[in-house]
Amino acid sequence: MEKEGKSQISVSRRFAIAPMMDWTDRHCRYLHRLLTRRSLLFTEMVTSAAVTHGDCERLLGYDAVEHPVAVQLGGSDPTELARAVAICDRYGYDEINLNVGCPSDRVQSGRFGACLMAEPELVADCVRAMIDATDTPVTVKCRIGIDDQDSEDDLNRFADTVVPAGIDALYVHARKAWLQGLSPKENRDIPPLDYDRVYRLKQRLGDFPVMINGGIKTLVESTAHLEHVDGVMLGRAAYHDPLILADVDARIFGAAQPARRLGDVADPMMAYAERELTKGARLNQITRHMLGLANGLPGARRFRQILSVEAAKPGAGPEVIADAFTCVDTDAVHEKVA
Repeated sequence: MEKEGKSQISVSRRFAIAPMMDWTDRHCRYLHRLLTRRSLLFTEMVTSAAVTHGDCERLLGYDAVEHPVAVQLGGSDPTELARAVAICDRYGYDEINLNVGCPSDRVQSGRFGACLMAEPELVADCVRAMIDATDTPVTVKCRIGIDDQDSEDDLNRFADTVVPAGIDALYVHARKAWLQGLSPKENRDIPPLDYDRVYRLKQRLGDFPVMINGGIKTLVESTAHLEHVDGVMLGRAAYHDPLILADVDARIFGAAQPARRLGDVADPMMAYAERELTKGARLNQITRHMLGLANGLPGARRFRQILSVEAAKPGAGPEVIADAFTCVDTDAVHEKVA
């Protein structure tokens, strides 16, 4: 599948799977793409410094079937971000996203992520430099606020500064981030969700695309949010219970599903594993993303055990995946859409 045009990527943003560190690597994205053809996938965040100075193939390489796929960059140096964007362009990503939402200490020490919400002019400078370096859509993912800078006026000022810089869309995590006193994990749960604030931001910005993120667990919740915003982004819910994605194309996009049954992903994942093993991958690097596929089904515990313990053994091959699927009902479909 080739790189998508701007009009098509705007449709794909209707449902996206969030960038998640240590989770949404290329093996995870391949699995998710087997379940949904239409959703927008995201890489893990990769820093502009790593892209400009590191192993680009390891950081940015992906399978062509992953399209539409966005790369998320972290950084605060406009010049370095522009160089990173030019490198990302060589890999043909459908969208380039700037992270202005991650609250980790490591990110703060590098002066990027959520702490940049305190510097909207710098964010605007960054995205202008990124846009000048590419024809690929450039977007921003942010929070509704940080620390004591968390009023609705603060969010509006941020948007009023960044949107006119030329970004194509804004993804908004509907929680503030406490940069001091809470861990990244705690920042995913403790600050209260405020979906209405994101809705009001969308109303204020008119036709400009706004996507909502944070605490969304089901497709029913997703469709409810779509009455107010242009797109939804699921994170942990999609990762821990990936079979939920087998309903997305039909329910969100009105399209045919590429996979419907649990067993529909078995043969493709075995074939994928066989190819990746010849390139030097280890089987457990692939199967760790599959552990939640059988959640709630009889045999799920044994399924997870095989895919974690057996897949980690030296010489483990695709037959381990086949063994795991013998433990569960491969005709099962996702039942938690309501």
